[in-house]
Amino acid sequence: MTDDKTYPDEPAGPFPEPPTPVEDREGRSITVRRYDEKRDREALEAMYEAFDPADRAQGIPPTGEDRIADWLDSITGSGTVNVVATHDDAAVGHATLVPDGEVTAELAIFVLQDYQGAGIGTHLLETLLGAGRAAGFERVWLSVERWNEPAISLYEKVGFEPSDTESFEHEMTIRLD
Repeated sequence: MTDDKTYPDEPAGPFPEPPTPVEDREGRSITVRRYDEKRDREALEAMYEAFDPADRAQGIPPTGEDRIADWLDSITGSGTVNVVATHDDAAVGHATLVPDGEVTAELAIFVLQDYQGAGIGTHLLETLLGAGRAAGFERVWLSVERWNEPAISLYEKVGFEPSDTESFEHEMTIRLD
């Protein structure tokens, strides 16, 4: 697969590898850890079933149990890197790197509405990038709706740079290695 995206010259980071505990701005104890199918699948499905429709972007996460299950199968399968943020055994955030080449991956991140704005997204994102680097990914890209300024600010804060701002969606990239 040819990667025609533009990536920064310098690597970003360093980023922590999971597990990483953090107290969010609301005083909640959050742990970001690697996704484990047996331990986390049911909690992740419940998180996506509770996901606010207003927070869905680009058609994801999907709605409905069967579509959520199929989608999770596709983004947690072989070669992917996934981390989950938990609070009191409930999944409150999830981030994934889906391979888009040998050393390149697409990133997606989701945080439940009640946990947004508390620093969990930053911690989740940084921990995912640390896990991605450890898994051998060198370049990561994402697309975000151009009106989603909070998400764009989050991505820029951890080192993502705009690579394609001409389309409807804002594409951003980061170099890990």
